[in-house]
Amino acid sequence: MSGALRAAYLGPEGTFTHQAVREWLALRAKGDDGGLVSAASGTAAAGGRSDAAQPRTTVADVHDAVSARTADVGVVAIESSVEGYVVPSLDALIGSPDVVAVDEVVLDVSFDAFVRPDHAELREVSAHPHGLAQCSRFVADSGLRPTPSSSNAAACRDAGPHTVALGPPLCGELYGLDTHARAVEDFRGGRTRFLVLAPRDAARGHLDSALARGTSAWRTMLAVTPHLVGPGVLARITETFARAGVNMSSLITRPLKARQGQYVFVITLDEAAWESGARTVLSDLLAAGDALKTLGVFPAPDLDVDGTLDPDHVPVGSVTVDAGTDEISRGLLW
Repeated sequence: MSGALRAAYLGPEGTFTHQAVREWLALRAKGDDGGLVSAASGTAAAGGRSDAAQPRTTVADVHDAVSARTADVGVVAIESSVEGYVVPSLDALIGSPDVVAVDEVVLDVSFDAFVRPDHAELREVSAHPHGLAQCSRFVADSGLRPTPSSSNAAACRDAGPHTVALGPPLCGELYGLDTHARAVEDFRGGRTRFLVLAPRDAARGHLDSALARGTSAWRTMLAVTPHLVGPGVLARITETFARAGVNMSSLITRPLKARQGQYVFVITLDEAAWESGARTVLSDLLAAGDALKTLGVFPAPDLDVDGTLDPDHVPVGSVTVDAGTDEISRGLLW
C-alpha cells in the first residue's frame, strides 16, 4: 500500500466527507509507513494528500468505485450523533458483496449559513436532508422554504441569489460565499462517524497493518439475518452475545427488500471478528442457522463513556419506576 491512495468520497469539494478524507489521508501520511493509519481517536491538520481525493456524486458511486478498483478506498458518512445512522450508506454496505469497512473517522460537525455576495431577497434555505434536520431551529426561525440538496457542499456550490446554503465553514472560501450566520446547528458538539471502505479481499492487508502498529481495541459491524422470525428471535440473538461476554454497542434493524415484516439486524460489537468472544458469537449464530455478514472491522474510538445515562438526554415523556402511577400510565399507554 505504498504511494498515494485514490480515495473516493461523496462530493463535491467541501462536504464534511471531503474533510474526513483529508483528515484520514493526513493521518496516513503522518504514519509514514505506507499503511493504514487509524483515524478513530484523533485528528490531524486538514490537507494531507488532497490530490488523491476523488469526489463522487452519490454514496452508491463511492461503493462502485471501491468495488471496481477505480479507487483504493472510499469514505462515507455512517452515523450522526444528532440524526442517527445515514440510511443510504448503511444500506449500500449491507447490499454490497465486495466492500467492507476497515477504519473510521470521527469529526466534530458545525454548520455555517452562507449567501451569495450579491444575493437578492432570500426565499429558501438549502442543505442535505441531514443538514436541514440538524439546523431545524435556524430553518424554522428564518421563515425560508427548506430545499434538500444532494450534499451540504452541493447546496453551497449551487446557491442562487435567493438561497441561504448550510454547510461546513470551509465552503465559504471554496465557493466565494459570504457568511450569513455561524454555527447554526441545533446541538453544539455534534459528531459524525465516517467509514473508510476497501474491497473485501484487500481488507486483511489494511487490518494487518493496524495490528502491526499495536492496535488492540476493535469494533465489528455485523449483519445478522435470522433464519426464522417470531417471538424471541431478538432475545435469542442478544443472549448469544451475553453468554460470550461480548458488548453490543449498537443494534438497529433494516428491512429485507420486498419482504414485509422481515429484517436484518445490524449489530456493532466491541471486539474484532477474529477475537475469541466474537468468534464464539459468530459460530453460535451460524449454528442456529442465521445468515451472517461482517460489514466492517475497524479500530475502536477512544471514547470517554462511563456507562451511565444522563437524564437530560432521555427522550421527553419517558417514565421511570419512581414516577407516579398516573404518569406511568400516561407514558406507557397501558
